[in-house]
Amino acid sequence: MFVKIMPIAPPASLPADARRRRVVALAYDGLCTFEFGIVVEVFGLPRPEVGPDWYSFAVAAADPGPLRATGGVRVMADGGLDLLATAGTIVIPGWRDREERPPAALLHALRAAHAGGARLVSICSGVFVLAAAGLLDGRRATTHWRHVPILARDYPAVRAEPDVLYVDEGDVLTSAGSAAGIDLCLHVVRKDFGPRIANMVARRLVVPPHREGGQAQFIDRPVQARAEGRFAAVLAWLGDELPVGVSIDAMAARAGLSRRTFLRRFQAATGTTPGDWLTARRVARARDLLETTALAMEDLAAACGFGSAATLRHHFRLRVGVSPTDYRRAFAGGSSAVRAAG
Repeated sequence: MFVKIMPIAPPASLPADARRRRVVALAYDGLCTFEFGIVVEVFGLPRPEVGPDWYSFAVAAADPGPLRATGGVRVMADGGLDLLATAGTIVIPGWRDREERPPAALLHALRAAHAGGARLVSICSGVFVLAAAGLLDGRRATTHWRHVPILARDYPAVRAEPDVLYVDEGDVLTSAGSAAGIDLCLHVVRKDFGPRIANMVARRLVVPPHREGGQAQFIDRPVQARAEGRFAAVLAWLGDELPVGVSIDAMAARAGLSRRTFLRRFQAATGTTPGDWLTARRVARARDLLETTALAMEDLAAACGFGSAATLRHHFRLRVGVSPTDYRRAFAGGSSAVRAAG
């Protein structure tokens, strides 16, 4: 099967704003299909609801084509490595063999594009291409947990992060295993277009913008679990009001259920306990307010239902991995490493 991506054709020289919105995905013989598909799905599909400023997209071949991808797919790219010079963002899917040094021409093109202002993004083992180019020296980076020891061994100048979904160093971003590429690509959208658009794209993909279950990242609030009838009304009440000190018995009473039945149905609907669910909603509200307001911590804690700044700081650090102050500072222009909670 052949796959031909139809991008907006680039002119020989792009205006600065047009280049900033241009994403070029790298393709090569032995392409990792899933990681490449993530890039196409997030950046390559038209989003007319966003408006005319959405990304333009192209595929650059690192090898002569047609290019074979995993699963019998062949990709016909839009051009060669010269397309990297037109990119505001270059995305490298998982590299075909972490033991194989990438071609010198590819490494040179990436260095030149980066020196020209391009942002570089890798998914999973794509980090080895950036490391081979010397673009991660002295920087934090991550990859699939199985590859982290190899990255640390082969590239000691790279500060390998073993327990994160992705690392944002501003102009160079790296993700962990394949599915973490979705998290990182949504993070890029979020940086470029804000949380509302990133949340919209996540909903189109039917994935949560923020993953629960110990994987905390700087992404907008998750899509709420679906429920029906009186139980859905309780979830809506909890999510909207975030009441301080609400008890399980009060939740059950609002749903018109016994405590035992309420706990069983809540777990089935959300995959977690009422307390954990409510804390996650409060932390999500805190993220929003930290990004969009200058509220003092005590006021912000009250708005999220935590009751005190100390309680906010405790739960925020546990779930996000950084303090509320550091989180706010990161979204004011700093870099971020996104850690697993716990």
